[in-house]
Parts: sequence; C-alpha cells; structure tokens
Amino acid sequence: MREHLREALNRPVDIAWLAAFRILFGLVMSVSMFRFIAYGWIDRFFVKPTFHFKYWGFAWVPAPSHTTAHVLFWVMAGLAACICVGAWFRVAAPLFVLGFAYIQLIDATTYLNHYYLALVLSALLAVSPAHRAWSVDAWRRRSSSTHIPAGWLWLLRAQVGIVYTYAGLAKAQSDWLLEGQPLRIWLSSLTSLPLLGPLFAWDPTALLMSWAGFLFDASIVIWMSWRRTRPFAYAIIIVFHILTRVLFPIGMFPVIMVLSALVFFSPSWPRDLWARLRRQSSPSPVANVATAPAWRSPTVTLASLFVLFQLLMPLRHWLYGGNVLWDEQGMRFSWRVMVREKNGSVNYVVKQTSTGRQWEVSPRRYLNRIQENEMSGQPDLILQLAHHIQRDFAARGIEGLEVRASAFASLNGRPAAYLVDPNVDLAKTHDGLAKADWIAPDPHLPLPRLRAISAR
Repeated sequence: MREHLREALNRPVDIAWLAAFRILFGLVMSVSMFRFIAYGWIDRFFVKPTFHFKYWGFAWVPAPSHTTAHVLFWVMAGLAACICVGAWFRVAAPLFVLGFAYIQLIDATTYLNHYYLALVLSALLAVSPAHRAWSVDAWRRRSSSTHIPAGWLWLLRAQVGIVYTYAGLAKAQSDWLLEGQPLRIWLSSLTSLPLLGPLFAWDPTALLMSWAGFLFDASIVIWMSWRRTRPFAYAIIIVFHILTRVLFPIGMFPVIMVLSALVFFSPSWPRDLWARLRRQSSPSPVANVATAPAWRSPTVTLASLFVLFQLLMPLRHWLYGGNVLWDEQGMRFSWRVMVREKNGSVNYVVKQTSTGRQWEVSPRRYLNRIQENEMSGQPDLILQLAHHIQRDFAARGIEGLEVRASAFASLNGRPAAYLVDPNVDLAKTHDGLAKADWIAPDPHLPLPRLRAISAR
C-alpha cells in the first residue's frame, strides 16, 4: 500500500501548471503589496496605531517603525516579482513567506482568510520545484524540468479543496440556510444599486443567494474534479467571485480563489492554451531534459502531516463546544468566509482596590476605528486590551487594579447581549488554548423578523 502511494505521488506530470501558478501568484502578490503602498494602508494598519493586538503565543512580535514598514513592503513587492519571473527563487520565495508571516503577526485585527490562504500557498510554492521551468533561474542554468512528481499537484489541489469545502460546511447552519443571515443584512444596504437593487429588496433573494453560496462552496470541488464539467464549473467560479467582489469589500480573496482553482485542470493546461491561441496542435513536453526530485519518505510524511493539519485545524472549535460564531474560539484559520455579521460595543471599568476609585475607559483612547470594530466582537482581543489598560495605568503609578469590561455584541442582527462576563476581573484573566469560561455563553436569542437592518 505504501509503495503504491509513493508510486502514485511520483508519477511524472507536466510542470507547466506549477510554473503558470507561480507566475500568476507572484504577479497577484506583487500587485497586492503595491496596493498597500498606494492606498496608504501601511501607515493606517501598521504604523499609526499605538497598540497592536497579537495572536496567542506571538506577543513578542514587534511592530515596525515607519521606515521599516515602508521598506518591508517595497522589498516584499520585489520578492513577489522574483517569484513571478522565477529569479533567485530558492532565496526569494522563503524570504517572501517570512516577510508575509511577519506582516500578518503585527496585528491580529488585520486577519483575513485570504491573507492566511496567501501565506499557505506561498509556503507551498517556496518548497516546490516551481522555478524549474519558465523562469529566469532555468534560463541562467540552461536547464529546465518538463515533469514533476504528481504529489505537488495533489498537494495544491488538496489545499484549495479544503478551503472551498470548509467554507461550505461553515454555511451549513440555521442562520445561513433557514434565515438567509447575514446576507439579508448586507443586501439591505445595497437596495439602491441600479439594476440589482430591486432584486436585493425582494425578500426571498437573501435566502436564495445563501443556498446558492452554500451549494457552490460545498460542491464546486466535485465539479472541478470531473473533466466533463470542469470548464463550466470554472466559468461559474469566475462569475461567482466577480459578483462577490463587486458586492462586498473582500479584497483580493476572489482573485486568489479564481487563480487557485486552476490547479484542478490538466497539468498541461498552459501548453494547451498557448497552442490553441497559436492555432497549433498541443505540443508534448520534451521528456527527460531534467526531472524534479522524486518524493521520498520524508517528503511524503511532511506532506501528509501538512494536509492532516489543514483538515483538523478548522475543526478545533468542536473541542470548545458552544457557538464558534459567538465565542470566536476556533474561528480564525478555519475558512469560515463571510458567515457572520457581528457588531459590538465595549467599555472598560478600571477600579483601584485599595481606594475604591474608578475610571471608565473607552477603547478609542488606545485604538483606531478599524481596530475597535474588530475588537468589539472578539473576546480574546477584548481581554488583550484589558491587560494593556492595566499596564498603562501601572506605568503611571496606579497599582492594584481590577479591569472589567461591559461588552455587548449582536450576532446576525439579534438583540445585543453580554459577550464577556462583566463580573470577571480581566486583569487577572489570561488567554490560552483552554475553553474560556470568562466569555459569556451564546444567549441563543431569536433573530428579528424585520427586513431592513443597517449593515456595518
């Protein structure tokens, strides 16, 4: 069995798909870096904030200075360009992964699913033989590969398939399938659009679109895996992601997904496409010019562990119980794309136990608007700011403090309820991997039946 698996993973396939993926991914990442530079997002997200939220275990990651941040993004744009053209790939690709990981670790409020996906894909590219064809490196060495082990193809397909499948599973819940939420909330703010506006004002539209989104995510991998339906499925992917990009501010995610879905086509699709454009018969790649290294036992083991991690990581919320959309434990890194609308308000009460003196502290004293909006619905970030407030007061000589939060949140248009236990002293509470008993349980409030609800 093990030998059969190794033979299947080492079956030679055309390298063209991986070289094309490298070119397109590097181009998209370079454009993404330039967008941050052009739109002033570097200062907005990473330089101007006086406090940065951290992922658990990464509080040690420092925020960059103004100069460092801007230099970093220019360097990252250059590294992405090197990935695109395949120049000094074995140096540029790992450096890009490290730089991109650092950017994501600066502040947890900038987390987006497509940033996480871009990091994972760039890491897979960095360890792959993507530079062995159609690259500056291959041209300089006067040697290129025409085939690579099929394991690389199946690894990328597994990653993209996991994203779509878990995005579909996340929608298999009553709010999405029975109430059309949160799409009903979001569409209510788009009713003034020309042409589509009246459609969005029609009450059944939200539920119909919710089911369409669920069926798309849950089944698209199947249709892309079947050769007969693949062209039609890919056309649906393009239309679906263009529509979501036009209607909702979800950044580069649609572009990355349209690009990533190409891995389900035949490995020789770039050669076939080029031949069709030139109106020639599809050329067969010359065999045995140079072959990428075979997958040996360590590679198979590492790839298997990677896929297992990607399969299990989105399921960790089951260990906590409760509603992951409410308590957020297991929400990140789980491909729950656009499945909840959560609005909140937070205010802190700081009390000096020795004197009984109290202060009401607004998060706006420490955060910008974007950070406050993200923090108000995520209990672990509410806890982080409570610790920062305690340290800030201590730095001014005010010791012996209790910090409590009056934090309310509304999930998918429900009435607001306590998100954090207001009786818990957050200054003495620490985050971790265990279930957080200081998070207020989901109140299971019914959804309101009103159609028009203002969207954030």
